[in-house]
Amino acid sequence: MLSGHFAARASTGFARNVRQSLFHTVQGFSFSNIDTFSTASLVTRMTADVTNVQRSYQMLTRIAVRSPALLTFAFFMALNLNKTLSLVYVVSIPVLAIGLFLLIRTVYPYFGRVFKTYDRLNLVVQENIRGIRVVKSFVREDHEKEKFNAVSQSIYKDFSTAEKIIALNSPMMQSTMYFSLIAISLIASYLIVGGRMTTGQLMSFVSYTSQILMSLMMLSMVIVMLTISRASADRIEEVLREQPTIDENLGGLEGLEDGSIVFENVSFSYTGKSDQNCLKGINLEIPAGSTVGVLGATGSGKTSLVQLIPRLYDVTEGRVLVGGHDVREYQTKALRKEIGMVLQKSVLFSGTIAENLRWGDSQATDEDLVWAANIAQAHRFITSFPNGYDNHIEQDGANVSGGQRQRLSIARALLKRPKILILDDSTSAVDTKTNAEIQKALKNDLNDSTKLIIAQRVASVKEADQIIILDEGQVHAVGTHEHLLATCQRYQELYASQGHGDKEEAV
Repeated sequence: MLSGHFAARASTGFARNVRQSLFHTVQGFSFSNIDTFSTASLVTRMTADVTNVQRSYQMLTRIAVRSPALLTFAFFMALNLNKTLSLVYVVSIPVLAIGLFLLIRTVYPYFGRVFKTYDRLNLVVQENIRGIRVVKSFVREDHEKEKFNAVSQSIYKDFSTAEKIIALNSPMMQSTMYFSLIAISLIASYLIVGGRMTTGQLMSFVSYTSQILMSLMMLSMVIVMLTISRASADRIEEVLREQPTIDENLGGLEGLEDGSIVFENVSFSYTGKSDQNCLKGINLEIPAGSTVGVLGATGSGKTSLVQLIPRLYDVTEGRVLVGGHDVREYQTKALRKEIGMVLQKSVLFSGTIAENLRWGDSQATDEDLVWAANIAQAHRFITSFPNGYDNHIEQDGANVSGGQRQRLSIARALLKRPKILILDDSTSAVDTKTNAEIQKALKNDLNDSTKLIIAQRVASVKEADQIIILDEGQVHAVGTHEHLLATCQRYQELYASQGHGDKEEAV
């Protein structure tokens, strides 16, 4: 009873430590590291894989010490009792070892495949739950059921095959045990008839043999469990051994002098291979406090460009300077604290609106929240909720609209009072009037901050100090709205395609 209590306590503590190590490791990952593992895979590793290792650890602490001790003492007692009969173990133990080795070698690939399939199962479930509105609107429930059943059936097939192979362990052990007892009885009969052994000694020897074989059977169960958990342990180790591609540089610079940004012959590839660059030879100078618009077709490299500024990724070639220093010279956390970034996909967390906004500044006062919400044009709709800033936000902001999510995300970034503010197409779900009000408020209230605005609409960046046109990962043109309208054909076409005519411009 005590052994079970302490084994359970030790195993749960071990599992807790492993989960914490996994989670803390993931928090230190760069975007490149995170791209290596899917979300579903990381969730599976922190849950199912850790649970498998926990069960093995618990069994190991209870049996792996007791059984070898019992095996050792029983073997020496049997050997001391009769060396001739002990020769039976010379045959039975290798037979068991070889049989167990063959079982493990055969079954391990199945478990490795099963846990990878669990990743796919989790992915299917996550995608279905997150996109349930789309599934229902397109009447794809049956398709989703078929997809889920196919993955589930794959797990069942591999698991059942593996369990059938493992089930051979018990009859193999019992058969070896019974044949050993028969062999011992046969040899002992000759020894008893010859007067070299007594019946009492035979009974004692049979008892020791039973203890030896039972110990071997329990050890085989531990080995089988370890085999199952080995696949999980390998997957856990894969995450723990992953080295962050971006060094935290704890001894680096701690603050930005200003919000100036310089790109010097920058090329970038997500794979690190120069022949797969998504940005090529970028050279830009952005003065501190200026407003810069970034336009370009889908896939032109707009998001990739701005992600290099807070060092979410490292450049493949060249360098990015912020505040007059290479971003790699800063402490990573210190650099990112000075940069407010609103990503393409606005993410909100479960909790109140105030709690979400205070991600930007945990010490922000209620007045600070109102200030940021007013600039983001969010205060009006926030106060329309029954509980105002204390209104609860559901997971992923499911109870607010897309435009409201974007405005809350902008307000959250503003609370950092950043020296550089990056808006990555973060007003795409906002109506034209509100978008114009946001741009006006940013210009009036954030004079000292450098603002980079990625947009699809020319109207969002029309008043910018300079506009950058990207095309296939290269800078196609740079200039003000008037300059580009006069000199850049691509900008003229984009401007005209959004309903702006020559007459309107002439006016």
